[in-house]
Amino acid sequence: MLDGQFPIAASFLEDYREEVTAAVTLILAIAFAQFVDRTLAKRGRRLTEVVTSGGVSPATGTRLRLLRRLIFATIIVLGIALALSQFEAVKRVATGILASSAVLGLVVGFAARQTLANAVAGVLLAITQPIRVGDLVTFEDETGTVEDVRLTYTFIRLGDERRLVVPNERLAQGTIVNHTIVDPRVHVEVSVWIPPDGDAARALAVLGELPDVDVSVADVEKDAVRLSAGTWATSPEKRLEVAADLRLECLERLRADGLAPSPPASPSA
Repeated sequence: MLDGQFPIAASFLEDYREEVTAAVTLILAIAFAQFVDRTLAKRGRRLTEVVTSGGVSPATGTRLRLLRRLIFATIIVLGIALALSQFEAVKRVATGILASSAVLGLVVGFAARQTLANAVAGVLLAITQPIRVGDLVTFEDETGTVEDVRLTYTFIRLGDERRLVVPNERLAQGTIVNHTIVDPRVHVEVSVWIPPDGDAARALAVLGELPDVDVSVADVEKDAVRLSAGTWATSPEKRLEVAADLRLECLERLRADGLAPSPPASPSA
């Protein structure tokens, strides 16, 4: 039927049957992977709403992200394998490879050892949960909020909105300071300065009147005395805002009592 009505199409399909079948297989695999990924994401949100009537917890969100990506990657790999299996040449090569699978395993393992190590570390991070999406962490002197834990890399959003992309193997092997793994609150500490001959005791008393703020003399130098004031932010996202407000409040109180120099007056017109 197709040969009589569409001879060109029939000839094309006959000549490129393997390529067309492989392309269709790959397209179907990608579509199926996206469908499963969206279904899992939707299912996770619905389950959270039913059980907790709130958002996904950091631990659950991290595991769900990794599960979705593992399933997505598995479906795509299987789709590529099925697509390649349509070619007779690939089948013959695959047969020869399977006959020497031990050698292949060594070659592939050596070539992809870094990627495999990162992937295994990503699975371990998702299972053991030393860090979770939303946690405030410090890694190698960089502090930021965990934005995403992927299969091979973890994304950390720093205070200046830069993204620190860390291979999961380094996270698994290194030392991580997790500021919010037990308590979601974040301790915020700011420094204010008074002249070296200023009344430090009076300054501590003035700042001590601020609610939920602990103050102390942090350092004494020849040019100034550094006072430290600390309080708590309810979440990592609010720590910079809380720090800025606390710093401003401390300066205003010290200046009102004459304990810190006032800003220079603007020149008159």
